[in-house]
Amino acid sequence: MKKNFVYIVLLLTSITFGQNAEKSGMTFLKIGFGARNIAMGDLGVVTADNSTAGFYNPALLTKDSYDVSFTHTNLMEDVSSEMIGVTFTAFGLPFAIGLNTTSVSDIEVRTKPGEVEATFDANYFYGSLSTALEITDDFSAGVTIKYLYENLFSDEATGLGADFGIYYKGLMSDLDLGASINNVGSMNQLRSEETTLPSSFNVGASYILLGNGSKIESTIAAGYKRFLEAETSHVQVGGEFSYDRIIALRVGYVSGFESKDLSYGIGLKWGSFGFDYTFIPVEYGLGNSNFITITYSF
Repeated sequence: MKKNFVYIVLLLTSITFGQNAEKSGMTFLKIGFGARNIAMGDLGVVTADNSTAGFYNPALLTKDSYDVSFTHTNLMEDVSSEMIGVTFTAFGLPFAIGLNTTSVSDIEVRTKPGEVEATFDANYFYGSLSTALEITDDFSAGVTIKYLYENLFSDEATGLGADFGIYYKGLMSDLDLGASINNVGSMNQLRSEETTLPSSFNVGASYILLGNGSKIESTIAAGYKRFLEAETSHVQVGGEFSYDRIIALRVGYVSGFESKDLSYGIGLKWGSFGFDYTFIPVEYGLGNSNFITITYSF
């Protein structure tokens, strides 16, 4: 789809579906990783149970889940994002590698009415390395380091970012807590100005309602997200109902966005392979969002 230059710049600054007025850029870093996390209110700060933990809360890597995960995302107006996560062990510690590419192609350049003068692509990328350490049997901490890249028209910039997280499991019976500070760092100048990262503070709790060996399991989660530069806040709620760890139904809610709030998802697992899908309806004709994740656990 061809796009007007002014329109697409506005789109890129609100890529997270109708966020309030932004004071930061690199908003592709707000796109969640893993259809399961996104379906449950984007509460990966406490719900992530595989390589997606490196994106939300690296302290969760101590859950000892090893996998390769791929997420394909279609956002509004043909914005697409691809994410890959891999977990492994080295030096007695869990590690995760993450890769993300987000792009919009064939953006039209117009400075006056008439024919299109040129087209260009907007491209964003990050590569990350995460690790975690068990401080006690119940408490862990983790860190993620990110290399960041953005390219818009003929301009490009690079930078570094970091995430810091903690995780406390079993505070009460089947109650887990997680907290993180994400996207702390800076970028080089893009033409004449540095892009500010969308730093955020996140906290969440999850509780297993049913489980303990039963084929039927149910989990609820709730949390709070605060974007530090934009000074906007979101309340997050999510739930998951699964049977025999083969099929799962999920639903989530996130407050504070003008054009979206609910998310719906389904998960299927067969042996070491997992498939997850999430649908987010978006208002005002911006186009609905779809998330597909394929995971291989080992």
